[in-house]
Amino acid sequence: MVKNNNARLVNGQSSMNAYIKSVCDIMRRDRTKGALEYIPELTWMMFLRILDEKEQEEELKFQAVGKSFTPSLKEPYRWRDWGNTYGKKRVELQNSKMGDFLNFVNNELIPYLKSFQDKPSANIKQKLISQIFRNNNQTKLASETNLLDVLDKIDHLTSENIDETHQFPLSQIYEGLLLKMGEKNNDGGQFFTPREVIRAMIRAVKPEIIKDGAPVTIYDPCCGTGGFLAESYAYFTNPELSCRELNATEIEHLKHDAFWGLDNSDTAFPIALANLVLHGIDYPHIGLKNTLSGRDTYMELFEGAQSKFDYIFTNPPFGGKEGEDAKTNFVFKTGNTQILFIQHIIDHLVDGGTCSMVIDEGVLFRTNELAFVQTKKKLLEECNLWCIISLPQNAFLNAGAGVKTNLLFFTKGKPTQKVWYYDMSNIKILKKNPLTLNKFEDFLIRRHSAKEEDKISEKSWFIDIETIKSKNYDIKAVNPNVKEKVIPKPEELIKIIEDSQIKINEGLKRLKEIT
Repeated sequence: MVKNNNARLVNGQSSMNAYIKSVCDIMRRDRTKGALEYIPELTWMMFLRILDEKEQEEELKFQAVGKSFTPSLKEPYRWRDWGNTYGKKRVELQNSKMGDFLNFVNNELIPYLKSFQDKPSANIKQKLISQIFRNNNQTKLASETNLLDVLDKIDHLTSENIDETHQFPLSQIYEGLLLKMGEKNNDGGQFFTPREVIRAMIRAVKPEIIKDGAPVTIYDPCCGTGGFLAESYAYFTNPELSCRELNATEIEHLKHDAFWGLDNSDTAFPIALANLVLHGIDYPHIGLKNTLSGRDTYMELFEGAQSKFDYIFTNPPFGGKEGEDAKTNFVFKTGNTQILFIQHIIDHLVDGGTCSMVIDEGVLFRTNELAFVQTKKKLLEECNLWCIISLPQNAFLNAGAGVKTNLLFFTKGKPTQKVWYYDMSNIKILKKNPLTLNKFEDFLIRRHSAKEEDKISEKSWFIDIETIKSKNYDIKAVNPNVKEKVIPKPEELIKIIEDSQIKINEGLKRLKEIT
């Protein structure tokens, strides 16, 4: 049993990360050796912990008005029964022989949670639960002692143990955890976009909850673990950012009908569901599907999706190659994943809808393949490509990707007349000096200024559409204010090296004379 501890465990994001790291350390001493193993394990535990906490709060509200409440899970499968340190089922099993608790988790609890997928009467929460457990047949922890230690730590992470002056959603534990999935030499780089980059992208767009009198929809066609959707929800529900208080109808829409996503990763899918629920989205409409080829695995939660969306925030995978089954779905045929995603996005935006996306810089300057030129031509003719940001070389370094990237911002409905470029490429990014939101401050100020002259600076400029056409739709950011480096001719380099060698030899000669 864990000891009672009245000290506050968490007083900020760093101490939250340290606390969660201590949980991961327990899992690593078992057989969960990498982030791709222990993050899914922590995901389902955290999800059940938060689900039970929320349902206990709901139950109290129902009781206050004399109504009965039916929890998603029956006894003894609620967290309070088996996960809580002093839960009835937990105490019963720990007082029996060693191994009984582990047997309960593997052979009773998890099969019960997975069983909802086969029950037509299952409600939305129960369907979500079954999908979060789609890849789990048993816990990855082989040691009952380690499992109990992990459960105690997760159970102990309550509001009573978090300094009230540093309150933040428990969902923020995913900041550090999901980053681990994208570190170098880890297969998870495809799942993670740095959250500070996402926040800058959303703040540049300033999405509105109501457009043309109707509530909006937000879509990510390659949603990974749900970062763009989660951050969009956080933006809408923060009055300081959205500049308005939401009414009950708008909050209900955000929780149940606003957020839609697709991904073809069976690893990312259940994590995305849990992540979005932890952020406060009760019904995340996520489908398990290859967006480009159309091959789907599980689409029940995505049913009822509109064909077009108001906002698309996304980061298509770098360097992907699609087969013939995907190419047949597109007018401009190529195996390049990002080019196909640009076509998909344009076709799935409503008129007046806006997209902000991460793109590999190679897509911008490549003109040697017809599909690249045709797709960029389509983008500029059907949408107003109003901004391109050239990001630093290592913008995604902490996410395991050293690819040179850019951000595209465009609104469908009117053709592009000119593109506003903003150059951040000279910013030095290291693992200990990541690309943070404050580095976008000058960009955001200029972006939202009503004066066009404010958009002109040493690192920002306009290029008109005729110039872009003359370059065969090469839209790479080339800062006209940066002088080109003069590269010496080969014979000049040889002379420099020879002169340096003479000086070195003279220095060595003097040293020998001294000794």
